[in-house]
Amino acid sequence: MSLNQPEKLQAMESPRSICHVVAVPYPGRGHVNPMMNLCKLLCSKTPNIVISFVVTEEWLGFISSDDKPVNVRFRTIPNVIPSELDRANNFPAFIAAVLTKMEAPFEDLLDRLELPVAAIVADTYVAWTVRVGQRRNIPVASLWTMSASVFSIFHHFNLLVQNHHFPADLSAEQGNDRVDYIPGLTPICLADLPTILYGSDRQVLHIALDCVSSVPKAQYLLFTTVYELEFQVIDVLKANLPFPVYAIGPSIPYLDLKQPCSTTTLNGPDYLQWLDLQPRGSVLYVSLGSFLSVSAAQMDEIVAGVQDSGVRYLWVSRGDSSRFKDCCGSQGVVVPWCDQLRVLCHSSVGGFWTHCGFNSTLEAVYAGVPMLTFPIFMDQNPNSKQIVEDWKVGWRVKKNKVGEGEHLVSREEIAELVRRFLDFESMEQMEMRQRAWKVGETCQTAIAKGGSTDINLDAFIKDISERHHH
Repeated sequence: MSLNQPEKLQAMESPRSICHVVAVPYPGRGHVNPMMNLCKLLCSKTPNIVISFVVTEEWLGFISSDDKPVNVRFRTIPNVIPSELDRANNFPAFIAAVLTKMEAPFEDLLDRLELPVAAIVADTYVAWTVRVGQRRNIPVASLWTMSASVFSIFHHFNLLVQNHHFPADLSAEQGNDRVDYIPGLTPICLADLPTILYGSDRQVLHIALDCVSSVPKAQYLLFTTVYELEFQVIDVLKANLPFPVYAIGPSIPYLDLKQPCSTTTLNGPDYLQWLDLQPRGSVLYVSLGSFLSVSAAQMDEIVAGVQDSGVRYLWVSRGDSSRFKDCCGSQGVVVPWCDQLRVLCHSSVGGFWTHCGFNSTLEAVYAGVPMLTFPIFMDQNPNSKQIVEDWKVGWRVKKNKVGEGEHLVSREEIAELVRRFLDFESMEQMEMRQRAWKVGETCQTAIAKGGSTDINLDAFIKDISERHHH
């Protein structure tokens, strides 16, 4: 994709004034989205930023029709990694390909870019970008798309080893051990640490640790979190890392909320119109990632439990919707996709049943909606702990069961929990809704003029622009 003629002329006239950033997301939806949201924020700040957003040809097919600012241009490298459509079948092989196969075609692409590059903003999990930046004398900003707390856990991994908490056996009582020595973190149970620390797949853990250990060789660290939500951890990291650390979150599409929404899903009801008809705070929004994430038996219990609770629900089911065939009258709507942030900000939504991916967590926090947490893997456990214990804006659906095999949460337990969770008469609920609303206000303050996110974005842009022009 070459610049078209007028842009080319303009670029040639004043390449000095243009700040050209190359964005390299890790090829996964939970990474591409926050990277694009960051690019939108950068473009909203100054007209003289141009961003080359680098994806594989396959990924361009997924996102080419997504909204993006005119200053963002997609650039592609060939499909040198396994297809997104079956990467779950061999996850270690997928990550290994991302870490070894993309570097050479990316360097080829850099040679073909028309404008000199001021900075590379790269997902922490595409760690080879740090080497490319060193070779070419281009500063690299590492974008970490999980919580700052999870970064700190990986960054201080040696402390788990020293305290005999790695390797550990979570099936014994050890899962309840408190880890209270990670700088900036409130005490956390071993069972609440990222699942890759104690899973059978050591390969993925070593890759994650390698990527995190490459961060100090970058020139900046960007967090998609909000400073005020994790200020203790961020302050410790700022004091100990050799370069600027900026919290630029929540890296979610809040700028898009200003645009009118095209809401009609391809095959189904207009879920926003349905929400408009529901009483304030009465709807439970349910999104559990894909069906792969929960066993079929557990999924059946969740569906039955939510239905039996009598509570209204809006459910995003990306997989098999046949389990919902007997339901969805006036009580609920099931859709294959929705504009999640818009839904969470809707006044009818009173709660969010979530698997606690960090993007979803940030969206719920921004919208001020309490959460029912149902973490499944990776960073979802520590996110759930933060939601429930640190920010106190949610409840856990499943208690930490230490022991072998899956502990099924029964439909009866779920129905009872959901009823209590959306009970507006309850004092406990009222207090949790107040806290959720306050945390939402914290996000609004951070992104407003003079807030922490606003200041951090300005400082980052100023820094890369000045570096580039010297």
